[in-house]
Amino acid sequence: MKTLLTIFLMALTTTISAQQQRVGKNSEQKSKPLIYLTPNVYTAVVIGNDTVACMYLSDFIKYSPIRHQTAHEVVQYHKLVRDVKKTLPYAKEIAHIIIETYEYMETLPNHKAKQKHLEKMEKHLKDVYTPKMKKLTRSQGQLLIKLVDRETNSSSYHIVQSFMGTLKAFTYNMFAGLFGNSLKQRYNPYGEDRMVERVAVLVEQGAI
Repeated sequence: MKTLLTIFLMALTTTISAQQQRVGKNSEQKSKPLIYLTPNVYTAVVIGNDTVACMYLSDFIKYSPIRHQTAHEVVQYHKLVRDVKKTLPYAKEIAHIIIETYEYMETLPNHKAKQKHLEKMEKHLKDVYTPKMKKLTRSQGQLLIKLVDRETNSSSYHIVQSFMGTLKAFTYNMFAGLFGNSLKQRYNPYGEDRMVERVAVLVEQGAI
């Protein structure tokens, strides 16, 4: 778990840097929110004598019931629900931090000021998330890395490679491989992570 924690914090910090660099190349490009938002009231219209609120609602996805074949599948499903409920909020927090950080860094005057802010952010992330990450099991840590990919749409390997170079990315990936992990793994909601995506969506909708 300590290995996953090291990789996770490293990937998170470099994600912030990579996002900031991407924005710097195209200052006119607006950031897209990576978190699911609850319905927000924007305006209202008057129809006859009634005032009708106008709001945007997030998509609602309806899944067909699951038919488990064995008792083992039931246990595994409930374990997955438990793990997603525990790790998904962290993944969304990270996505939110990334957005806030690179938007703030656009206001900084120079590269030195941006690097100083990144160093403070790295220390803050370690102080806040290290105690939380230590409480996760190995499987929950692996799931968290996948869910961070889900929220940021970037693999840990790509993040490290784009910011620290191919050699560093290769080294970190080899290190992760010693513990049965891979930074090149992508979140695949239509393949091997289909059940994770289903559970994540249901959790977001408050259905489970």
